[in-house]
Amino acid sequence: MTLPRLQIGPITIDTPLTLAPMAGYTNHAFRTLCRDLGGCGLVCTEVLSSNSIKHSGVKHSLKAFDWTDDEHPIAVQLFGSDPQTMAETAEVVVDYGAQIVDINMGCWVPKIAKKGAGAGLLRDVCTATQVVEAVVKAVDVPVTVKIRSGWTPEEATGIPFARAAEGAGVQAIAIHARFANQGHQGEADWDIIRQIKEIVTAVPVIGNGDVVDARSAARMFALTGCDAVMIGRGALGHPWIFRQIAHELSTGQPLPEPTRAQKAAIALEHARRTLATSKLPERQLTLELRGQISKYRLDEPGSVAVRNRIVRIESLAELEAILIPLSEGLDWRDWVYLHEISPG
Repeated sequence: MTLPRLQIGPITIDTPLTLAPMAGYTNHAFRTLCRDLGGCGLVCTEVLSSNSIKHSGVKHSLKAFDWTDDEHPIAVQLFGSDPQTMAETAEVVVDYGAQIVDINMGCWVPKIAKKGAGAGLLRDVCTATQVVEAVVKAVDVPVTVKIRSGWTPEEATGIPFARAAEGAGVQAIAIHARFANQGHQGEADWDIIRQIKEIVTAVPVIGNGDVVDARSAARMFALTGCDAVMIGRGALGHPWIFRQIAHELSTGQPLPEPTRAQKAAIALEHARRTLATSKLPERQLTLELRGQISKYRLDEPGSVAVRNRIVRIESLAELEAILIPLSEGLDWRDWVYLHEISPG
């Protein structure tokens, strides 16, 4: 299989493998690590609140604006339910370098959805469409949207909204193939992606849900006809997944998993980048790193000793004391050097 490039408006993306926006995870450090390990095309920021940006002011919000020019192409994701507020904040993030504005209509977390934002917008296709129209009119960069199959199986609004969003001018639609009331439970029903791909013909359709390796990525492409695959939880503690998928889909040959020492070296680089590049307080970053680094699964089979130490760290120095001995002096790029890829 030759991996085609993904085209979103005027922006050409090298591979059709994209990183999903995930709160608490897809900060600058993780995004650049996924990219540097290879195979990852488009990346997206953590979701930003349009209301927070509007009412707290740009100066207060800047600590969450962690994207840089060298991340091109990058999407900045916003959530909110008021068309005018979404349009105004889209203008703000574009002024600060966003190359794509992505509208969140997939977040099922109650504190967001109950206010009519995130996946809550899928209960009101009219308002959801107005949000898209307002943002598209406000900015001169591509606007994309991430949705779910609908709110519930009884409110399966993903298909009619996808048609409306295409008509309103979005440049790509990503579908997490679960309903909002499922959260992350149960299996994703990829047939909804296929149905949306059949009716959305002018812009790329990006499939999301339960892609964890090259085999599942290949199945999603084959069964749905989607233009790209978005990977979220499958990349956590596994940022080399894009390289593995790109290599296997391009060559038919799988790449091995990094060794335990190589994983520890990559995890250490992840942590160091986080502390070096984030604008957030170190205490907050340390708490986030507990969850992020513990997902690398650095324990020997049958043990949780390393994980139990990681989830209690209070500083980068404590984390380094755990990871440096495990890495055996390897550079984080060691696995990359050993396993070159061809994007096709």
